[in-house]
Formats: sequence, C-alpha cells, structure tokens
Amino acid sequence: MKKTLGTALLAGTVLGGAAWAEDVTLTIESWRNDDITIWQETLIPAFEAANPGIKVAFSPSAPADYNAVLNSKLDAGSAGDLITCRPFDASLELYNKGQLADLTSLASMANFSDVAKSAWQTDDGAATFCVPMASVIHGFLYNADAFAELGIEPPTTEEEFFAVLDKIKEDGTYIPMAMGTQDQWEAATMGYQNIGPNYWKGEEGRKALIEGTQKLTDEPWVAPFVQLAKWKDYLGDGFEAQTYPDSQNLFTLGRAAIYPTGSWEIGVFNPQVSFTMGAFPPPVPKAGDECYISDHTDIALGMNAKTGHPEEAKKFLEWVGSPEFATLYANALPGFFSLNSTAVEMEDPLAKEFVSWREKCQPTIRSTYQILSRGTPNLENETWNASANVVRGAETPEDAAKRLQEGLASWYEPQKAQ
Repeated sequence: MKKTLGTALLAGTVLGGAAWAEDVTLTIESWRNDDITIWQETLIPAFEAANPGIKVAFSPSAPADYNAVLNSKLDAGSAGDLITCRPFDASLELYNKGQLADLTSLASMANFSDVAKSAWQTDDGAATFCVPMASVIHGFLYNADAFAELGIEPPTTEEEFFAVLDKIKEDGTYIPMAMGTQDQWEAATMGYQNIGPNYWKGEEGRKALIEGTQKLTDEPWVAPFVQLAKWKDYLGDGFEAQTYPDSQNLFTLGRAAIYPTGSWEIGVFNPQVSFTMGAFPPPVPKAGDECYISDHTDIALGMNAKTGHPEEAKKFLEWVGSPEFATLYANALPGFFSLNSTAVEMEDPLAKEFVSWREKCQPTIRSTYQILSRGTPNLENETWNASANVVRGAETPEDAAKRLQEGLASWYEPQKAQ
C-alpha cells in the first residue's frame, strides 16, 4: 500500500513538474494602459482557452513614457515577448536595430492589405514586423443633449464651426470646447492633425511634403495653424495648465460641449457619460469642398527578437491576425477599427458613425509619422510644441510653420534645396 501510494505520488510529482514546465507565460508591452481590463477579461481568456499551456500577461506603461521605457528594456534584454507597435518610424527603428522580429512569413499576414501593413514594413515593403491591429479616426465628439438644448446642429464647414462655438460661448452654460496645452501632444494630435488634412488634401499634401514639392510654410500647412489660433477664445479659463485627463473630465462631466479628439475615446467615455454623445468629422474650409479624415493606422503587435518563447509568441500573433480577434477587439474596444480584411460587424452606434465617414471622405494618416520624424529635430515632437504655442498665442501660425520647416530642412534632403 505504502509502495503503491509512494509510486503514485512520485508519478504525480513528475507529471506535475512536466505540466508546469510546459506552461509558458508571454508578456505584452503596451502604451495602452486604459484598455487593460479588455485584455484581461476578454482577449487573453479567449486565447488561453484555445491554447492550454500558454499564459499571457498584459503589462502596459504610461503612454508618454512608453517609447523610453520600451527602448531601455529592449537594450537591457528585459522587455516582454510581445511588443505593441506604434506606426511607421518608431517601430521601423526597432526592427532596424534587430529588436523586432521579421513576421513576414506568418500565415495571418494574408488577412491584411498592403495599405494596412504599410505602417509596419520596411520602406521597400520586403519585411513586415508587426501584425496590424487597428486604426483610429480623428474627429469631434459633442454633447448631443447640450446641442439640442441650445438648438445647435453639428457644423459641416469652418464658418459653421465657429458660429456654433460662438453660440455656446454666448449662452455661457458650457465651455465651448475642451482642450488644453499643458501636454502639448493634445494640441497637435487633436488639433493640427485633426483639422489639417482638409487643408493639405490628405495624402496629396502628405506625400508632397515627403517628396519635397511642398513646404510647411506653404498655405495648406499654415492654414490649420491659423484656425488653431482662433480656438484659444473657446477653451475656457486656465486651458494653458489643463492636461489631457483634465480635458477628458471636463467633457465627460458635461461641462464642455465639444471635445476635439478621435474614435479612441469612445470605449473610455461610454461608461462615464450621463448624456448622449454625438460625433462630427472635421469641418471643411468651405461648402462644397471635398472632405478628408485622418484614418490613422495606429496600433499593431510585434515579437521581441530576443524572446525566449518564439513559437508560443508566433502562435499568439497568428491569433491576433485572425478574424476572431478582429471581431473581439473591435467590439470590446469601440473606436479602434480593425485593419483585418474580414469585415467586422460593429455594435457601438458612435463607432459606426466614425467609420461611416470613410464612405464620404478621403482617408489619410498623420502627416509627421512616416519618414519625416526620423531626424533631429523630430518633426512629430516639434509639431506638438508648435501647435500648443499657436493655441496659447505664444507663436504666430507663420512663425510656427517657419520654425518647423527650418527644422525639417536642416536634416531632410528633399527639403534642403527648396
């Protein structure tokens, strides 16, 4: 009896040890710290249920710190197995340094178009190093109850936009628009990059800047700054010291009527607001103009080239590239629109509103993200500063554009001889 029991215990220990040895934990690095519950409660459980023996831990950093934290972890060899990828140059640099693995051969890459993959490829398109997850669309959220109360319709032109802001300001019940300049990136991302494509005509202007046939001092690139300079009168007292979370709170608490932003806020705001939200695309300069939207390839997932678990990491990435993941992700996180070629039926009405703009407006991506921020000064970061300065009135639109152009021309060859 004792011998049999001892043998059974020994066998159990060995088998238990073997089972334990087979369990692998993959860690995901990310800058998205606001969607941690979606990963923990929806996405990861779905994967783990179908893949026993592989555990996944979601380990985000603060958005503003992510690049620096990730780079130091990768350099130190302590980064997670899976790396959430920013689009274009930041991730391309990691791939060129040998820190992101080449994922071109993943079977699930067939589920993405060349456009979807372009944000995470080498310039020649030969290697793809992250699995595309989602794009986000820029626009304006508004308090539909406040608009109804004041008899206001969503504006479609720049003239209508400022007429709406004037009416809200005159009434005095609401701050017309919630945006601060303390964090700087807010003024650029929610301001300049939001309204700008209507002036520089989306991809036409963005590519002309890369080719060197347009300059940042040309009228289409100065015009968005001219509009931003007018926003100052509608942002409420103390906007200069207002942070991004402050702006979010002003809107979700019902104190501001309009919030310049993008679809990424839908999932964050839905459970917080007690009013009906609506959305409108960036108003066109004048009636009859073609509209453009920033439909920005935003987020993807890659593999740490030095992961100790490459096969398990690839298995997870194959799943991230699947229609199942696309449907789960797009509905768990409304406002992050799947880049998978398989159509995803969305449930959230506000997400449907944002994505409907693709049917009537020309899409583009943020102008600073591809190629133009590879040098020093970094055009993306300089645009943050310039946009905040223009909104505050610390720099004129023309001076801001001139400074950005001089910075770009100091290192970017196609702009040097202009």
